[in-house]
Amino acid sequence: MRAQSSATTAPAIAVTESPAPRTHPDRAGLGMLQAGLGVVAFSLTFPATAWGLEGFGPWSLVAVRSVLAALIAGGALLALRVPLPARRHWPGLAVVAAGVVLGFPLLTTLALQTSTTAHAAVVVGLLPLTTALLSALRVGARPSRTFWAAALAGAAAVVAFTVQQSGGALGTADLYLFAALLVCAAGYTEGGRLARVMPGWQVVGWALVLCLPLSVPAAVVALSCEPVELTAHSVTGLLWVAAGSQFLGLVVWYRGMAAIGIPRASQLQLAQPLLTLVWSVFLLGEHLTPAAPLTAAAVLVCIAVTQRTRG
Repeated sequence: MRAQSSATTAPAIAVTESPAPRTHPDRAGLGMLQAGLGVVAFSLTFPATAWGLEGFGPWSLVAVRSVLAALIAGGALLALRVPLPARRHWPGLAVVAAGVVLGFPLLTTLALQTSTTAHAAVVVGLLPLTTALLSALRVGARPSRTFWAAALAGAAAVVAFTVQQSGGALGTADLYLFAALLVCAAGYTEGGRLARVMPGWQVVGWALVLCLPLSVPAAVVALSCEPVELTAHSVTGLLWVAAGSQFLGLVVWYRGMAAIGIPRASQLQLAQPLLTLVWSVFLLGEHLTPAAPLTAAAVLVCIAVTQRTRG
C-alpha cells in the first residue's frame, strides 16, 4: 500500500489535542445516532460471547474473533485501496489494538467463564465514566460540572447495582472486568482522537490488521489446545462478536465519538448494561432482580442530563 497522501497527513495537533468542536445540529444528530448504534451492537457482545463459549474455549474465541474481524477489515482496506496511516498515528493505533481488539475481549471472556452476563454488564457500566476521565487527561476535554455530576451519579447507580447483585463481595471475574474497563477506555479515547483525522472504520481496520501477527498464531495454538464444538449458538456468537462487535459496532462508535466528542458519546454507554440485561433475559434465559428497573430509570435520567450539558 502506498504512503498516506499529504491531504491526510497534514498536521492535526490543534484538532486532536483540543476538545471536540461545536458541530452543526444535523451532524450532531447523526453522530448521536451512530454512537447509539454502536452501543446497541456492544450490548449484544456479552450474550454473544456466552453463546460462543458454549462451543469454543476462551482463548480460541478471542483469537478467532480477532482474526475474522481483521480479515473483514483488511479486505475492505485493500478493496478501497486505503493508504497506510501516517507514521505518527501508529502509536495511537497500537493503543486501540491493545485495548479494544485484544485486551477487552480477552478479559471479559475470561470473566464470563465464572460471571453471569447480567453481572458483567453492570460492572462494565462504569466504562463511560472511565472513558470520560481518560479523555480529559488525554485530549484535554473539559466537561462542565453538571456533566461530571450526572456521570458520577450514573456510575454510582451502576456500582450500587453491582454490589447488590454480588452480595458485596468481589471475585476474580470482577478483577478481570475492572481491568477490562481500563484498557477499553484507553482504546476508546485513543480511537476517538484518531477518528477526528481519519475515518473511524479505518481506525478500527488498521488496529485489527495490526494484531494479525499475534492473533493468527494465537488462534492456531488455542484451537489445537482447546476443544471446539460447532453449534448454532457457538457459531452465531462467534460471528457476531467478530463482525458486529469487533468491526461494525466500532466503526459507527468511533464515527459518533468524532462527531459529538468523546465524553458525550461515552455517556450513551450508560444504557449499554441495561440493554445487555434485556438481551440476557431473551437470549440466555437469565432472571433480573427487582433492582434492575430502578437502575434503568436512574441511568436514563443521567444520560438525559449529560446530553444536555456541554461535553
